[in-house]
Amino acid sequence: MHDFAADPDGFRDDDIARAEEEAERILAWTDRAQAELQELTGTGESPSGQVTAVVAASGRVVEVSLKPRAVRLDSRTLSEEVLAAVASAGHDVTRRVEELIRQGLPGFDPGQAVARVERVMNMQWR
Repeated sequence: MHDFAADPDGFRDDDIARAEEEAERILAWTDRAQAELQELTGTGESPSGQVTAVVAASGRVVEVSLKPRAVRLDSRTLSEEVLAAVASAGHDVTRRVEELIRQGLPGFDPGQAVARVERVMNMQWR
């Protein structure tokens, strides 16, 4: 990945050419991975193990399952268990998406990319 300085005068023609090639590679991978990303889910369980949840890569909750003993919980505890299971499933699907990205785009780190974008967005331009 490139780590260009924020100063546009620092860009060279070969930097731009490499960035274009990299962008083309990423777009090609994105086209191939789209179907896989749509099918990707994460699974999570509540602390008690009484509730499980499945979350899609889009963040949509696909399924929530309760074990028979879960229905004996008071409403507040049950809601906390459901939220914990959904949060755990969300973390799992995020991890799976990042793993898929790392496999498809070697050398690309989603966390670093987000940090770079945030750094650029927070820059003060002259």
